[in-house]
Amino acid sequence: MHLHEPGSGTASKILELVADPGQLPLETPLPLAVIHHDGTMLLPQGGVLNSEQRDFLFAHFQPYRNTVEEASLASTQDSLADRGDRGKGPLTLDDMNLAIGALLGIRSQAGSGREMLPCRLIGFRPGGAMFVTPPAAAKPAWEPFQGEQVEIVAIATQAVFWLVCTVEAVCTHPFRYLVLSEPGTIRRLRERRAVRVRTQLAVRYGVDLTGSELDRLGIGCDISVLGMSLAAGRKIGEVGERICVVFPIEAGNVGATFQAVAVIRNLRADTPQPGLTLHGLEFDTLSHESQVALKTFVFDRQDAVSYWAGMPT
Repeated sequence: MHLHEPGSGTASKILELVADPGQLPLETPLPLAVIHHDGTMLLPQGGVLNSEQRDFLFAHFQPYRNTVEEASLASTQDSLADRGDRGKGPLTLDDMNLAIGALLGIRSQAGSGREMLPCRLIGFRPGGAMFVTPPAAAKPAWEPFQGEQVEIVAIATQAVFWLVCTVEAVCTHPFRYLVLSEPGTIRRLRERRAVRVRTQLAVRYGVDLTGSELDRLGIGCDISVLGMSLAAGRKIGEVGERICVVFPIEAGNVGATFQAVAVIRNLRADTPQPGLTLHGLEFDTLSHESQVALKTFVFDRQDAVSYWAGMPT
């Protein structure tokens, strides 16, 4: 069985179901990346599995192999690092690094007490104008009009931004969309302390804090920039003890391997699958590159504009 998943480069991912555990070699670098059925990266090309990890993988995931060769880890990590802050000074659309399809929240500036309504970015025009879909609502109580000032909350890959635009046009052909002027004001919103998103990640872990000997595999059930929940086949350790976790992440169509030392903060019984123990982990201090990669990963999966709409600017 094969799945085709569009990629951001010149080639698409071709995912081939791994039906036989024997197709994944033990104690030797994997020739191809391993992907979950929903497209989540489980193991990068070159990752190494032991027997227990492979058994856990097939018991709790549905692995596919990515038959398109992955870019080198070094280049992807450099790319993620380059997506950090560009320094001080007035923010521009280029600084926001918005992608087509990015989630936006929109409301009239005259009605700042109203909730943000979701819409999507569908294009740019030379000079900074943006094309967006109309605000989505079951019973729209507000219809933007030409010349109206609107507030936008934009969820980009690196951060969340607030901006003010003017509605230059309300178009109906060939479909309904709005043309917004170049933003007159752009502000980076303060990030909430811990935006948490649901995940199903294949996480290698162990007590060796250097990460050189990680002989267990667990499920990363959710994650934030501060920590994660890790479901394992056994109790990993006591509250206050440290472990090392490693897992691949894809952020903004860029792949990287995330590694961190984490402190066990709690043990919980609400496991995603029977027979597993859920551990609440808090990450130790992260490098700048790891912070950028993790923030991008979380923001790419944060899909609630209303979550950010009430944040101070």
